[in-house]
Amino acid sequence: MGAVLKACTLLGHFSADRPVWMLNDLTAASGMNKTTVFRLMATLIQAGWVDRTEEGAYRVAMPVFEIGSAALSKLDIRSAAKPFMSELAAAFGNTAYLMVPAEQGAVCIDLLEGRNSLVVAGINIGSVMPYHAAAGPTVMLAHSKALRDRWLTTDLAAITDRTITDVDRLVEHLDEIERAGYSLSNSDYLSGVAAVAAPILGRDGSVVASISVGGRAEEFEGDVLAEKIERVCAAGARITRIVQALPRS
Repeated sequence: MGAVLKACTLLGHFSADRPVWMLNDLTAASGMNKTTVFRLMATLIQAGWVDRTEEGAYRVAMPVFEIGSAALSKLDIRSAAKPFMSELAAAFGNTAYLMVPAEQGAVCIDLLEGRNSLVVAGINIGSVMPYHAAAGPTVMLAHSKALRDRWLTTDLAAITDRTITDVDRLVEHLDEIERAGYSLSNSDYLSGVAAVAAPILGRDGSVVASISVGGRAEEFEGDVLAEKIERVCAAGARITRIVQALPRS
């Protein structure tokens, strides 16, 4: 089992950005010793999962693409996001959310409850949320010019006393979110509840969804907050890559 997991880890380093690896580079990136990497890659070559180039580098072979294509053909954004939501909920005990943009607001299409799920019981599957409050909706608003053009009006509702309703101030906030690549909210939609969200982008760079974790505001501070931001952003980036690889409908 250990050898299988290590082999999978090595395969995980191959990507569209880095499709070919030399032995020394793969050894350094994986943190394994050179002998182990060489032995595992030799096994993958024998199994037909990896090829060796004329220069001696490694690249994934056709069976990997065939299996990947078969998986992608049955995949949608909800199933693509599910394992990442599960990881976030398990890691932090918070509730993980998947939201998509709609004309009337951000729609929650899936959630996975963490240990503290009752804290954010006000958000359920099918809930429609305004774009100018909470992390999941605002990160989509920040990354979409079309949504901004429709939503940024002078009659933004105050959901709590911390909701940003001034358009100019909201635009500044959205610009900060876009630059940072994530949104952090605290009590602007539900009092005492904080969240971190990252965008999920389509092939053309348009926002197609957001992934977020939410829970008690006191659980979103210091080093824990920094780790949540890092993990949520990483999940958003990985789901983005999957979504952009999905077959065109």
